[in-house]
This record gives sequence, C-alpha cells and structure tokens, in this order.
Amino acid sequence: MTPEPVRCGWVTSAPDYIRYHDEEWGRPVRGDDLVFERLTLEAFQSGLSWLTILRKRENFRAAFAGFSIPAVAAFGEGDVARLLADPGIVRNRMKIEAAIANARVAAEVPGGVSELVWRYADPGSPVPKTFADVPATTSGSTALAKELKRHGFRFVGPTTAYALMQAIGLVNDHVADCWVRASG
Repeated sequence: MTPEPVRCGWVTSAPDYIRYHDEEWGRPVRGDDLVFERLTLEAFQSGLSWLTILRKRENFRAAFAGFSIPAVAAFGEGDVARLLADPGIVRNRMKIEAAIANARVAAEVPGGVSELVWRYADPGSPVPKTFADVPATTSGSTALAKELKRHGFRFVGPTTAYALMQAIGLVNDHVADCWVRASG
C-alpha cells in the first residue's frame, strides 16, 4: 500500500479538502472572472468553514452566473431576493449585496481586478515549516485589502485578502514537506 503523501496541516481527510489542496490551492489563477470568483468565495467564507464553501461552490457558480463580472454587476433587488432564498448557497444579505457591489467595482477597475490583485504577488515569501508558521495576514495582504477598499470593494479585510493570495498563488504557503511544494 502506498503511503499517503504529506500535505499541509489544514487538510483534513475530507475528499473535498484533499482535492482542493492537491489540485487548486496555491496554483496561479488569472483572469478577472476567475479572480472575482475566488474573492467572492473567500468573502462568503468569512466566519465559516472553507469546507462549507467548497461543498457549495457549484451552487454559488450557478447562482452567481458563473461569476461573470458583467452579469453579477447587473443583478438587482430581484436577484438579491432569489439569492436569499437559495438554500444551495450561504444566505447572508450583507455578503450577497457585497458580492454584487464588488462585481460593479470590479467592472470599473482599470486593467481589471486580476491585474490589480496580482500586483501584490509575493513569490519570495518565507517557506512555512509547519502549518503554525502560516500567517493569517501579512503586510502584503494588508496593503492589498487597503487597495481593494480604496476601489470600493467590500468584505475584503487583510485576512480575507491573505486567503485570496494563498488560494490563487500570490504566495506559496504549502509547508516545506508538502508534496505539492516538492512537485514544483
């Protein structure tokens, strides 16, 4: 029997977590709609388990028009009501309204939201030895959150910004002995 590969400390035995860690987390994601999706999901995760969001991600994609920025930016009060009634997503009015407002802001960002976010990439960030070495925020995530807020984004504090940075590869927080880091 082949031994289980070493993974980062936050990964549980849940297949959704393992798949997300092994196939997505920390890998570069570019493109305005794709970055908007990750930013939106990280904001919805605030105060919840990431596993909850992972398990509802396809429902979120359906509910939010595939995270098409122009489509979500055009959502109105009827869409808010529809989303609040959708049991397949996290039904939090403030987060739903923030997602719509953020789409409107993202549509106006010069150069696009992907380009804006990727300015904060930190490929030289320290390699964490253990999960305990992974910070919740950094000076880079604080600066990114401040810049996003300057543009008018909501639900994007330094912790959410850092989770986004980790998720889309702006930093590589796979621990030193994690097989993903070792695979390059």
